[in-house]
Amino acid sequence: MHLGLIGGIGVAASLVYYQRLAARVTERGGTLRMTLVHADIQELIANNLAWNTQAQAESYARHIETLRAAGCDCAVITSIGGHFCFPETEALSSLPLISAIAPLDRHFARQGLKRVGLLGTANVMRTRLFGQMNQTEAVAPDGDLDAIGKLYQDIAVTGFCTGDQRAAFFELGRRMVEDQGAEAVILAGTDLNLAFDRDAGYPVVDALDIHVDLLADLATGRASL
Repeated sequence: MHLGLIGGIGVAASLVYYQRLAARVTERGGTLRMTLVHADIQELIANNLAWNTQAQAESYARHIETLRAAGCDCAVITSIGGHFCFPETEALSSLPLISAIAPLDRHFARQGLKRVGLLGTANVMRTRLFGQMNQTEAVAPDGDLDAIGKLYQDIAVTGFCTGDQRAAFFELGRRMVEDQGAEAVILAGTDLNLAFDRDAGYPVVDALDIHVDLLADLATGRASL
């Protein structure tokens, strides 16, 4: 299957998707067929903060049409925060759209996780993954979610995480585990791998990995649309 990725939201996340997807397909003995288009992260941030789902869906739809013209069989939004307009985008998409949130929900259920903590954009945390989680309870950090979301946004835009930013996210995760009963902390922002590049001292699940596993299965014929 020829995968179509909407990238650039942000660039660091796109690179990690590419690297991990290529590795997973190779592990499965397949050959990766992939096309990547570059979207505008500033447009996404503005539309997300304003909750302008239709405008962002229309932007995605234009990128998806480019992917369709390139011969892709499906489309992927390489941003968890970018899924805020998933239903609207799906309605406009000229290709099947592969969610990053649905496989997360299935994964947690299979692992027997009852409650997970979320880190990501303010809207990801506030809406508990846009209400698209049906089998697992999700909790968000206590405190100013807009400030936490801005902290994450700064990492996504620059593609770099400072020591202070890493320490802040590690502490937010620890408090969700110790104070709110989260059994694992979910990196529900696709650039958070820049912060969690070492052991945090509690269970961490990278949402990007779960999505990539599904995409690798699709690319190699182990899964179908």
